[in-house]
Amino acid sequence: MMINKTLFLTYVYLFIYILLSSGVILYNKWVLSPKYFNFPLPITLTMIHMAFSGAVAFFLVRVFKIVSPVKMTFEIYATCVVPISAFFASSLWFGNTAYLHISVAFIQMLKALMPVATFLMAVLCGIDKARCDVFLNMLLVSVGVVVSSYGEIHFNTVGTVYQVTGIFAEALRLVLTQVLLQKKGLTLNPITSLYYIAPCSFVFLFVPWYLLEKPVMEVSQIQFNFWIFFSNAVCALALNFSIFLVIGRTGAVTIRVAGVLKDWILIALSTVIFPESTITGLNIIGYAIALCGVVMYNYIKVRDVRASQNPVESLPDRITKDWKFEKKSSDIYVPDNIDDNEGSSGGNGTASDMKHDEETPLVSSRLSHIGRTQLTNQYATGK
Repeated sequence: MMINKTLFLTYVYLFIYILLSSGVILYNKWVLSPKYFNFPLPITLTMIHMAFSGAVAFFLVRVFKIVSPVKMTFEIYATCVVPISAFFASSLWFGNTAYLHISVAFIQMLKALMPVATFLMAVLCGIDKARCDVFLNMLLVSVGVVVSSYGEIHFNTVGTVYQVTGIFAEALRLVLTQVLLQKKGLTLNPITSLYYIAPCSFVFLFVPWYLLEKPVMEVSQIQFNFWIFFSNAVCALALNFSIFLVIGRTGAVTIRVAGVLKDWILIALSTVIFPESTITGLNIIGYAIALCGVVMYNYIKVRDVRASQNPVESLPDRITKDWKFEKKSSDIYVPDNIDDNEGSSGGNGTASDMKHDEETPLVSSRLSHIGRTQLTNQYATGK
């Protein structure tokens, strides 16, 4: 009975994650789109998310003391948190700006490039090795995205460039998280990540906001509805917490499967909620090709983790490790992201294993990235 209850709760948490992850992306699109709420200020929206999530994280860490802060020195903050926050802010900025130019469905298809971007950044930074099997998977993903882009009826170069740039910014942030923070022996959960990174990201976003969006706000009659932005920020923050719950009850394989399911659901929902979004047969074929590459890549990473287990250990120990694999695999990742872009960091795996959920600016985006965008950071905490 206890097992059934535990399994039931796991499915409930996965459902909540998929619901919130999809909801935040669709909500952001609705708020930013000139055809709907008409608040075409993505930097402002992201700054609202950062301010809200940073404030909540502060109360949880310093006031209610639900989570303990890590030992953070000025040197670690300046050399690790600051550069990570800069790329985090960039990924959210570019990712949210893409909503102004291209459809949610096409954005999800482009997000299939996340493993490619992360792998390339990891190889360039020397924390991963170029391998033929992984390279072929990355090539398959890229071909699929190109085919999907070719089939996009409302293809927009500006929006595509923004989204791809945001993906590579997020990939570089994941790599920096491993290279910088993990070298210092620091592991941040979703709450402590927001506590340290959200305020710094807010400061980085202030510069482009002052130059690009402040003049627009002064001359345009932009509507500001407190409850709309408050509920939007709450949804993004709730996504962060749902990621925390999901990672505590599932492993890398389950999360990735849930991410793939979420992507397909989101693509279908977006065409219903936003009628101007049109999906062609070539879109689907291209995305299916890219998805095959992503699934094969995930299989390789999981296989590598299993192969790293000691081959001479006793059979009972091996069975025990296999049973715990879903919980403690160093390949487990967390959506860092909020907006779809979906900010937490930590883990023990390689950066190329990480996924990003661009969906929420809080975690940013976008759990990835689970699947599409997939969960972003990895955790080996065994939660």
